Amino acid sequence: MAIFWGNIQNAFSNFRVQDIIDILLVTFVIYSAIKFMRETRAGQLVKGILIILAVWVGANVLQLYMMKTLFTYVIQYGLVCLFVVFQPELRSALEKMGRGHHGGLRALMSGRSTVDQEVQEQWRRGIRAVVAACDSISKSKTGALIVMERETKLGDIIDTGTIVNAVPSVPIICNIFFNKAPLHDGAMIVRDGMLYAAGCILPLTKRNNDVAIELGTRHRAAIGMSENSDAVVIVVSEETGQISIALGGTITRNYTRESLQNELNSLLLEPESTRDRGSFFASIRRTKNEK
Repeated sequence: MAIFWGNIQNAFSNFRVQDIIDILLVTFVIYSAIKFMRETRAGQLVKGILIILAVWVGANVLQLYMMKTLFTYVIQYGLVCLFVVFQPELRSALEKMGRGHHGGLRALMSGRSTVDQEVQEQWRRGIRAVVAACDSISKSKTGALIVMERETKLGDIIDTGTIVNAVPSVPIICNIFFNKAPLHDGAMIVRDGMLYAAGCILPLTKRNNDVAIELGTRHRAAIGMSENSDAVVIVVSEETGQISIALGGTITRNYTRESLQNELNSLLLEPESTRDRGSFFASIRRTKNEK
């Protein structure tokens, strides 16, 4: 025991103020990198790169020479391409660094369970407001495009619009999508149950041959967004007033107010293990109703 405490004492006896600063800086850099990957779709590409690196390390350990050679070339030439692939995200990250916006550090020190409970309550209020607003917009055939952000953060999409950061309510949502309002043509982003941004530009799907001919730009944008993230995208048709949900590159139509409420509760409030199952069977039921 004396040896143990002696080793600790020796370690701290050589500890300098510079070492503390060094540790804090490294911690901040790692936190900023993780936050950057989580708040942009680039995080999905980083996961793929980590898988490639893991395969390369495994090939080295197991002495799989052909695999090792193949992935060595992939990594060498892939690194050159990274700067091109991540150019928009890297520029955005450097701009944010220049603005000195580091308020997220407070979240690192906050209690996670308390935050989760608050977010869940925000989602419940947000879902109720979105459902009621969609029902009203559907009846007036105004048209709407609402993105409910989940695990994949949509920072690059949010940057194309206007930050609102308001508690969702029926009047606010309906006013944003009023056909003479300045933000009505873009998409609304709901993050953690809060109306976070509006007037955002979404990527259009490239699977034009697979999309029904009667679906317009809003629906194609909804499908495109769902192909590029795990977001739940709600579309209200301006022509028919029909409410649809795009998820995972597939669009499901003919939602009623009640079925929309149930589906959003299932996708945004229930545990991950029950989401896919509930959505799958709900999709089957609505597909039968469409026929």
